[in-house]
Amino acid sequence: MDQVIVSGQSVTLACVIMGYRGMVQWTKDGLALGGERDLPGWSRYSIVGDASAGQHNLRIDYAELDDDAVYECQATQAALRSQRAKLTVLIPPNDPEIHSGPIVHVISNIPYNLSCRAAGAKPAAEITWYRDGQRQESVVYSKSLMDDGKREVAVSTFLLIPSSRDMGSTFTCRVSNPAAPAGKQTSVTLNVQYPPVVILSVQPQTVPEGSKVSFLCTATSNPEVTGYRWAKGGVPIPEANGDSYEATVDQSFFTEPVSCEVSNAVGSTNVSTLVDVHFGPHLVSQPKPLTVDIGSDASFTCTWTGNPPLTLAWTKKGSTVVLSNSNTLHLKAVTQEDAGVYVCKAIVPRIGVAEKEVTLAVNGPPIISAESSQQTAVGAKARLECLVESVPQPDRIAWAWGERMLDTGSQDRFTVDTVVTEQGVLSALLIDPTHDNDFALPYNCTAWNRFGARSVAVSLRRQGASPPFAGLNLVIHGCLDSVAFCCAVSFKTRK
Repeated sequence: MDQVIVSGQSVTLACVIMGYRGMVQWTKDGLALGGERDLPGWSRYSIVGDASAGQHNLRIDYAELDDDAVYECQATQAALRSQRAKLTVLIPPNDPEIHSGPIVHVISNIPYNLSCRAAGAKPAAEITWYRDGQRQESVVYSKSLMDDGKREVAVSTFLLIPSSRDMGSTFTCRVSNPAAPAGKQTSVTLNVQYPPVVILSVQPQTVPEGSKVSFLCTATSNPEVTGYRWAKGGVPIPEANGDSYEATVDQSFFTEPVSCEVSNAVGSTNVSTLVDVHFGPHLVSQPKPLTVDIGSDASFTCTWTGNPPLTLAWTKKGSTVVLSNSNTLHLKAVTQEDAGVYVCKAIVPRIGVAEKEVTLAVNGPPIISAESSQQTAVGAKARLECLVESVPQPDRIAWAWGERMLDTGSQDRFTVDTVVTEQGVLSALLIDPTHDNDFALPYNCTAWNRFGARSVAVSLRRQGASPPFAGLNLVIHGCLDSVAFCCAVSFKTRK
């Protein structure tokens, strides 16, 4: 009968021939072993059993791989043969070997093949991987016959992508087959070279502007750290070259991170952090003055930064009415009354307040202001004034009375004097000396620009006389061009 044994064990192949008294011999893979019971030349082989009872068993002591064969018992004189018996000798694997062990040097994040080889086994060894006692999957297994055509070599490869966490980890290769069910194993320890693992801390974390803070750059690495580099907002800090850095912080530390780069022979690691700096408003982008046509829209934008978060308020200078709380102030269909200075105010709670002014100019017809009357004595010098506020600048300013008009220079006793001031263009009509008939005429100051013309009337009264139209409100609307002058006068009784 076929039998399976493990190398080193002994085995007996049975052969019983009843009623036969002749020679009995055994063959191995067709080769006759001989007819004597002690089988000379085969030190571990012998024929055993009670020959008188027909027992001619083949005994093999301490079986070896060479004993793995097909055996046959023959009664030569009776020309009898037994059925063939296959003796299978199982060979345990040699001790497993892991390439480059027992300390395997690898580099972090660079793939590495851990390879375990188990040779000399029959059948081929099964191979299992363990990492710190935990079984691993996803391995590549292969086997091949050795030169003797019976034993096999098994190779198992475990793909490893090491990280710094694998430093000191133990990888075990365990091999087994039916000849060695308890198995054999070998282990290696990983020595992972990795760039620095860096933690950047700052103390204290929240500070007012102008305070001192300390940065600490803590690093672990294999091999050891070779250098530190510090930067702020990407700009190197030459005076900082160790694992710590002290600085007096301003608002830039809130937006420009401080970074620490740590290097070793494998590579470098850069980490950065911001500081929670409390600071008052800083202007990031300021609003730009605008000049728009009457009826158009206007928008101003100003951007502030501050910490803690700030609030914004747009007002018109001289007013407390908040027009907007966003970065942008939108004004729809502006009038000339909208012209003026606007204020963008930023408030950082408990820290500070800042503001920025911006001017809005509105293109429109001139705006003229003047006192309604001027008092002087007959024969004395008189000065009548009107102030013209105009965007764009007035093309012309003229005085008209009776049938006369004068915009510059002198005419008889009349002179026009025009001066540019911060408030606008001041135009004055000088009369020197005054006559009686000068007090009977209204004097119109008219200004033009490309958006139109406006006028105002000023009266000249004798010194000591009551103003004309006493007890009345005087409202004057007028227009004047190069060929005609017209005015409309309405009277409202004062209450």
